[in-house]
Amino acid sequence: MASTYVNDLRLNELGTGDASGTWGNVTNTNLELIGEGLSFTTKDCFASDGNQTETIADGATDPARGMYFKVTSSATLTATRILTIEPNTVSRLQYIENATTGSQTITIKQGSGSTVDIPSGQTKAVYLDGAGSGAKVVDAFATLNVGALTTGAITAGGNTSVTGNITVTGTVDGRDVATDGTKLDGIEASADVTDSTNVASALTGLATETSFQGADLIAVYDDTASAWVKGTITNVALQGPAGANGSTGPTGPTGPTGPTGPAGSNGGTGPTGPTGPTGPAGNPQTSYNTVGSYALCYNQLWYQGNRQASQTLAGSQIRPSSAQGSTGGPTPAGTWRVMGYSSNYYDSQSPNRVTNYVRIS
Repeated sequence: MASTYVNDLRLNELGTGDASGTWGNVTNTNLELIGEGLSFTTKDCFASDGNQTETIADGATDPARGMYFKVTSSATLTATRILTIEPNTVSRLQYIENATTGSQTITIKQGSGSTVDIPSGQTKAVYLDGAGSGAKVVDAFATLNVGALTTGAITAGGNTSVTGNITVTGTVDGRDVATDGTKLDGIEASADVTDSTNVASALTGLATETSFQGADLIAVYDDTASAWVKGTITNVALQGPAGANGSTGPTGPTGPTGPTGPAGSNGGTGPTGPTGPTGPAGNPQTSYNTVGSYALCYNQLWYQGNRQASQTLAGSQIRPSSAQGSTGGPTPAGTWRVMGYSSNYYDSQSPNRVTNYVRIS
């Protein structure tokens, strides 16, 4: 039964009996592609200024599989371009960023259904419904209801409609709405700054100040221009004599300690230490069927292939043998390492299947 790739990540679904001896490699590749499907990827999808199609590769790495897919272009786009994602049977959620050159919108498409436009420099969360030829792409966050939202700066590209109250702990356009609102609440109904009674009352209600300076501003009615203007006390010749210097104010508090500077760079690698003394020589093992002992054995599973030096076998797979391939006695215990070479040549008791082994555990 042949492999298929009908899943939403286009992984290799092995058929019965497929990939004999290599299914582990296929499985490892599938695991890597699952990771790719959850990762950030980027690809030049517009090498030319025109509509393009990205087909997710079957069983192989492909940036179009990424969860966050950054779309770039080596060509400068001159108009809105369509990017079709295939196969049209893939159903999944993706974050797609329009990082193309040319400040143009890209349109994400899958089948003949709805599409989603992504302006230049923006990212949208979309889902592909995988409905085949009529597949559609939908803006997943177009009607997102997030409930109570805590966020940083918000930039709105269009009109904003709000149902319910808005509560802020900071300012709006640099203004403290709560404080300014309290001020507005204190203004009488139908107040008019051109009402002489109100203006006079407001002026006489100001605090009395005695430390005026020549640079202080006052309102002056310019009779020539028939308009109110402002001027400094010096300019309108109303400056009084200079007062005495005031006493020096107290020293302000010490400012906070500055931040700790960055750590210095690491020092260079020290010199290599001297070579240690040679360890004592090991004791050779001469007792048969003990760890470290050698034996001339016959490979009982010769039909499974040649045995190369350094391969390991269970003791149950070999049997003590003569150089001509005649075997006798029970199979040894433990695990043995091939110290020579034995072939899978078909001939009963063939000496080609005999070689030296050493017990390693």
